[in-house]
Amino acid sequence: MQITPTGDIPVATHRADPDATTGKRNILGLDRDELRVALTDIGVPEKQVKMRTAQVWHWLYHRGISDFAVMTNISKDVRGALDRHFIIRRPEVTEAQYSSDGTRKYLIRFADGSEAETVYIPEEDRGTLCVSSQVGCTLNCKFCHTGTMRLVRNLTAAEIVAQLMVARDDLGEWENPTEGRSVTNIVMMGMGEPLYNFDNVKKALDIIMDPEGIQMSKRRITLSTSGVVPHMERCGAEIGVNLAVSLHAVRDDVRSEIMPINRKYGLEQVLGACAAYPGAHNARRITFEYTMLKGINDSDGDARELVRLIRKYKLPAKVNLIPFNPWPGTDYECSDWDRIQRFSDIVYEGGISAPVRTPRGRDIMAACGQLKSASEKKSKAQIARETAAAATAVAATAETSPEGDHFSSTGLT
Repeated sequence: MQITPTGDIPVATHRADPDATTGKRNILGLDRDELRVALTDIGVPEKQVKMRTAQVWHWLYHRGISDFAVMTNISKDVRGALDRHFIIRRPEVTEAQYSSDGTRKYLIRFADGSEAETVYIPEEDRGTLCVSSQVGCTLNCKFCHTGTMRLVRNLTAAEIVAQLMVARDDLGEWENPTEGRSVTNIVMMGMGEPLYNFDNVKKALDIIMDPEGIQMSKRRITLSTSGVVPHMERCGAEIGVNLAVSLHAVRDDVRSEIMPINRKYGLEQVLGACAAYPGAHNARRITFEYTMLKGINDSDGDARELVRLIRKYKLPAKVNLIPFNPWPGTDYECSDWDRIQRFSDIVYEGGISAPVRTPRGRDIMAACGQLKSASEKKSKAQIARETAAAATAVAATAETSPEGDHFSSTGLT
């Protein structure tokens, strides 16, 4: 089902019962209230339900177990009932790719056969997991590889949480769930528009932020939107995480051309919603993501207009400058490095932080804007050819990528 960005919020398309083959319910993704009801329904005594809910929650989300038999502080009778009625099922990782720079990309297949990609980006002081909210995307941003896919469906809360659990499985960090983590930060910047799947994203992040489970602080979670204005304030009020906005242009005509959603929610509306975002202040700035497209949005005048707009709306903001990451078939080119540096300097001179995001995972098509699941079936040979072509296209700029204070891996500092 393809829904235009000027239409209503898309809903999940029909999919098969993920546990139809077993007759058991997948317990992952249940929130606390749902888990409590589920335990009651299978006969856990009323006096024990609160305690058993806390115990199961701890094993699932704090310890990351996948077998009820491991829940040693729960009676054998209750463990038996859990095993008869429920399963603990992770989605399948159909392909895991490891970049030379340490970036990891997971192609995850869900129970109905749909697939999405998740990316782990290690840095010296953090490890960031880029999580998807939809299979495909409805926004059709012209410079984004994911935007060339059709929207298949929204991901469920369980499928969003599972992406973090799959990454933690691969990184082997469940034994030490709160200290020395590999995944310290989450960005909802993968496939899809999170605010077009608001309820499932909210539920998933509530599970991830629960202090007795995965224990991820809301200050370490960033949600990126292309500017779904009606839900931006809700995001701040109901979820409370950091906000990033995919801006990518400073004039409505240019933004509407490369981001069709701007025809519904123009710059004035988007920036006004940013100004009203709950919890934004100088110590917790809004991040504007700005992909540098050669000859499209990278002039000195564009940089000065960006400063003017941020000043006009009195926004506590920083700008993430993202060198365009090529993908097979794209018509766009990355701005030259001296042009990117000049743009960054102008914004800095305007008193606004404007680091340039160092491209990561380009050799495995895991960089920003390159995600596209293999739900559109391709042979391994075809994937290898496309990856090699993309690597060749960026080789010249990668060799001259500058170092310095204006550059960071994620830009989400």
